[in-house]
Amino acid sequence: MSRPKAYPISLDIEERRILKNIIKKTSSKNRRTRCNILLNADESKGTTQTYRQIAQTSNCALGTVIATVKEFCQSGLDATLTPRRAPGSDTANLKATGDIQARVIAKACSEAPEGRVRWTLTLLEDAMALVLETKISRSTIGRILQRNDLRPHLSEYWCIPPKEDSEFVAAMEDVLDVYHQPYNPAAPLWCMDEKPYQLLGESREPLPMRPGDDTKLDAEYKRNGTVSVFCFIQPHTGRIIHAVEPTRTAVDWAEKIKYLIDVVNPSADKIILVCDNLNTHSIASFYKAFPPEEARRLATKLELHYTPKHGSWLDIAEIGINIMTRECLNRRIGGIEELKNELRNWNEAYNQDPTEINWQFSKETSRIKLKSLYPDIEKNHRERERRQKEKMDANSS
Repeated sequence: MSRPKAYPISLDIEERRILKNIIKKTSSKNRRTRCNILLNADESKGTTQTYRQIAQTSNCALGTVIATVKEFCQSGLDATLTPRRAPGSDTANLKATGDIQARVIAKACSEAPEGRVRWTLTLLEDAMALVLETKISRSTIGRILQRNDLRPHLSEYWCIPPKEDSEFVAAMEDVLDVYHQPYNPAAPLWCMDEKPYQLLGESREPLPMRPGDDTKLDAEYKRNGTVSVFCFIQPHTGRIIHAVEPTRTAVDWAEKIKYLIDVVNPSADKIILVCDNLNTHSIASFYKAFPPEEARRLATKLELHYTPKHGSWLDIAEIGINIMTRECLNRRIGGIEELKNELRNWNEAYNQDPTEINWQFSKETSRIKLKSLYPDIEKNHRERERRQKEKMDANSS
């Protein structure tokens, strides 16, 4: 009869769930090994393994198995899965106190040194060495940035509206109200936007993909000019229609809207259209493209709603353009006829099973998350009272 184990382990359902979840998500080999040891050592289901068998199954040393099960029996699950650091280890966070972390974060969020695009770990390490009594390493700085979700090496273009902008707020809430109206076939909602696209031809024939080797594209290419891709998307159904034109004039836009009204939705009483503030996106464009009678007819069939300036992210058509770009346009296409053919084939296939747009952002949400954009009403009233008082004093004198 074998000698009983010095540290028997019996896991409950919650502990097994936690361990399996950690194995799926953790990037730490040490933590994953400890989880596997505990799961293999679990005797709650009636199966037992020797420590040596557990070591072989968990792909680790026998001493690691014994140390892990001992710590679990003495200190519990959390202590077993928490990495132990040497007292002098920089990774133990002993040197990176709360004050030091705050100073690293403040420096990373400040302007980069002159002549530099952005802060790097090396630049932050040198900068911290000048202001701190103790030296912290690049790896420690990297962990501080990672824990606080700071990425100085990344940036993105974004439409940043000014603060306390009543015009932005008014246009935004108007568009958000339109988005949350139920679908009405008599007045279908469409969103539109335009994308410039550069035609690029291959200077040499690409080498196709083969096992063990990716597709090879030559670094050189031929510039064949630019075109405009018009994208219309119906949020309630997800349906997309498109057009490609060499130009982006008022006449181009007016013709696309006429097609939307007369061909795509001929039985609708009116079309509700959300678009940005481009100067060609107006009723006046109809009068540049058609006789007055036809222009007026089209104008009465169209209800326009404009996204605010610096608020193009509110246009659902940008979602359609992103889908179109990702699935069709993100490659070299050399000519306008080839582009029209590729987009036509993609669009026909996409519209066979489109997905409606699940737009979650509402005016109630905007009043919380974008509170800084809403004017200070009390301040405006105080300003009005001040001006009235000044005017009354001036008149009385």
